[in-house]
Amino acid sequence: MNASVELPNIKNITISGKIGAGATTLAKKLAEKLGWQVLEGGDLFEKIHKELGLSQTDALKRPDHFDLEYEEKVRKILREEKNFIVQSHLAGFDGQEIEGVFKIFVTCEDNNGNDKPEIRIDRLINRDGISLEEAKDEVINREKQHTEKWRKLYAANDQNWVYWDKKYYDLVINTYSHNQEETLKIALSAIGYKE
Repeated sequence: MNASVELPNIKNITISGKIGAGATTLAKKLAEKLGWQVLEGGDLFEKIHKELGLSQTDALKRPDHFDLEYEEKVRKILREEKNFIVQSHLAGFDGQEIEGVFKIFVTCEDNNGNDKPEIRIDRLINRDGISLEEAKDEVINREKQHTEKWRKLYAANDQNWVYWDKKYYDLVINTYSHNQEETLKIALSAIGYKE
């Protein structure tokens, strides 16, 4: 890992995105470039689900206190630590009003702003070597359950609330029209990184 790159006015970076949009890939590439540490939310939740004997798509069966404690840990890291890239669905939402946090959202939408779940499903199949059914379950059911759970926990059951609302982010990158290298370049430029 490189020596940590210091960025003016940026202590930590969050990267959020829908499943298969490219948030994990961007987090790893950015961490490599900056010499920063990555905290991957998905890894932690996978561990919690295994311990509880739940599948990844059983978000509604996961006790709420796991979510609440996890998001509080994320906020604590964003407030107190430095040179972290926190990659999770709610990281950008968690980073609201915390000084020095640059919030990136990675989306996969066509030119009309329509989400492209079929592309995200295809990416999961290729990345994880899973079946079409498993990838659909992951992208469609898991996303639906998470949104339902998080609306209850963080948005007083507001049916219009979504964590991918662009108002929560400093930068939105569309991986439908940008490949991995272009996505990284856009992010590096936005945070003021110079080679």
